Amino acid sequence: MAVTVLFLGPLRDMAGCQSVDLAAPLDWDGLLAQVDAAVAEQLKSERVNVACAGKVLGDKRTLQARDGDEVALLPPVSGG
Repeated sequence: MAVTVLFLGPLRDMAGCQSVDLAAPLDWDGLLAQVDAAVAEQLKSERVNVACAGKVLGDKRTLQARDGDEVALLPPVSGG
């Protein structure tokens, strides 16, 4: 039973990988505890969004990923 966590953009560089499988179920505190400390600090930023099972969470602290879910960590994007 696993949740796939995708690191996108600069978070991928910080994590040193594109994705990782973590034990399910996975909540916000569990996510923060299992990723690199630098990534965890970035995730706490209001500018970083989290999507679970294809839906961006309004409050990422409500993360409740289940077996087979994909959690995408979405860094802020810049553009014009």
